[in-house]
Amino acid sequence: MQKLLIVIALICFSLATAAPHHGRHHPHGSGHHHRSRRSDQNPSGGVEHSESSGEDHPRSRRSDQVPAAGGEHSESSGEDHSGSSAEHHSESSGQDHSESSGEDHPRSRLNIPANATWKQDGVTAAGGNGQGDVTNQLYLPYGLFVDDDQTVVIADHVNHRIMQWKNGDTTNGQVVAGGKDEGNGLHQLNGPTDVLIDKETDSLIICDQGNRRVVRWSRRSGTTQGEILIDNNDCYGVAMDEQRYLYVSDERKHDVRRYQLGEKNYTLVAGGNGEGDGPNQLDGPTYLFIDRDHSVYVSDNNNHRVTKWNKGAKEGIVAAGGQDKRNALTQLSYPNGIFVDTLGTRYVADSGNHRVMRWTQGDKKQGTVIVGGNGKGEGANQLSYPLGLSFDRHGSLYVVGHVNNRVQRFSIE
Repeated sequence: MQKLLIVIALICFSLATAAPHHGRHHPHGSGHHHRSRRSDQNPSGGVEHSESSGEDHPRSRRSDQVPAAGGEHSESSGEDHSGSSAEHHSESSGQDHSESSGEDHPRSRLNIPANATWKQDGVTAAGGNGQGDVTNQLYLPYGLFVDDDQTVVIADHVNHRIMQWKNGDTTNGQVVAGGKDEGNGLHQLNGPTDVLIDKETDSLIICDQGNRRVVRWSRRSGTTQGEILIDNNDCYGVAMDEQRYLYVSDERKHDVRRYQLGEKNYTLVAGGNGEGDGPNQLDGPTYLFIDRDHSVYVSDNNNHRVTKWNKGAKEGIVAAGGQDKRNALTQLSYPNGIFVDTLGTRYVADSGNHRVMRWTQGDKKQGTVIVGGNGKGEGANQLSYPLGLSFDRHGSLYVVGHVNNRVQRFSIE
């Protein structure tokens, strides 16, 4: 009897160890991502990482995403109330302004020739020295902002900091916010995903995603902590218009909200009708661009498209992609960084296809590859899951290579 029991136990053990492991599915799978986000979320980078692989897909759908709601809302309450996608949520944040008032925003007035081309070999403008936390390195960077003087600020995601490289810095950058380990103190950041420079106050506005807040840090020397502008928000991208209204994408509520600085209430300007692919819906919105007409361009990541929401619109129109997620010139795969010039030409970081695409006003269905598209890799003519994207005033293109842990600059020809 004792021998029989031993045999049965050995058979059971053998079956258990031979059983297949059913892990979480990721569209471009790799290991486990070292991330700062809450334990109930998949990384917004899509696939999870191992420390040794350092590989990441920019996004994939999370199973815990919840639909948004409209109505009057205070960010401090954490409550949502049902309403229309274009409802006016706050008198203080929904005023109309004429185009003649306010500061002219250089990001919305860059004039790039429609037939412009760029050098295909990029030059490393930041990072590029492997994955790490010293000042010449980045660790899975996300969004970036390029100032008029070609200073580049970068959301250095896994290092929980914002890094700055001034024009001409070829080696070390400077920590200008965070960098004090992961945490929710005012002196800390937790997995930032986007950043912009507010010229009027000489400050950084940061999507502090892991802490579910938008924060502001002064750029003055000696600044050691920030202040909270908006909390209880699953922000991913931030943008500012000429009148200094702040726009924030919420990837869990699948909407984009406009705030007047200093106010907690908001106006819903895109999405807000739950997760989906309808014309009034978004699915995991990431990065934003606001043009001079206050139209909002949204990288509708899980729908593999960019949508344009005219001011006051209840529905968006497809401005790029939207034809599934393969690599044809009509398609995008998990788009992220977005830029629109004065001609209305859209430039999109096509993350899953490792390229940057251009859609001109006349090309409603098909775009062109302007850099990358040579496979994922470390070469000067390659990108690896490009995320953030911007231009300097000379028309040079800056692209965050997420898995390459670098920013590349492609000079206009």
